[in-house]
Amino acid sequence: MRGIVKYIFIGIWITARCIYGAFKLNGNEAERYAEAFLRRHDLVLLQRNYRCRFGEIDLIMQDGTTLVFVEVRMRTNPAFGGAASSITFVKQKKLLCAARHYLAGLKFEPSCRFDAVLLSGRGGKEIEWIRNAFGE
Repeated sequence: MRGIVKYIFIGIWITARCIYGAFKLNGNEAERYAEAFLRRHDLVLLQRNYRCRFGEIDLIMQDGTTLVFVEVRMRTNPAFGGAASSITFVKQKKLLCAARHYLAGLKFEPSCRFDAVLLSGRGGKEIEWIRNAFGE
């Protein structure tokens, strides 16, 4: 759903992209920032935004012989909970199912883990990398 939406704010018309498009743009920027951060730590990108019927995996990377499924979360306002709290149990289960779907397409089953890259603060410049953030 893309488009131009006009909002009235204190009597002034503000033109902005629709909310979904604006958040998606920020999400893509956060994923690129997280990807660059992980590459600096010697992880190799295998796939970005893997989608299947079970959900989406933001980044699939390789750390040595380990396959790493990465969930990227960004929160600029801690009043609504931090980035880590947004990875709910339901979201974790969806990521596990999507990862199983990805692994089913491989000819071998590598060791794997689920990491979270959390961006917070103004512009998402504070970064936290949690290895083995969750799993089965």
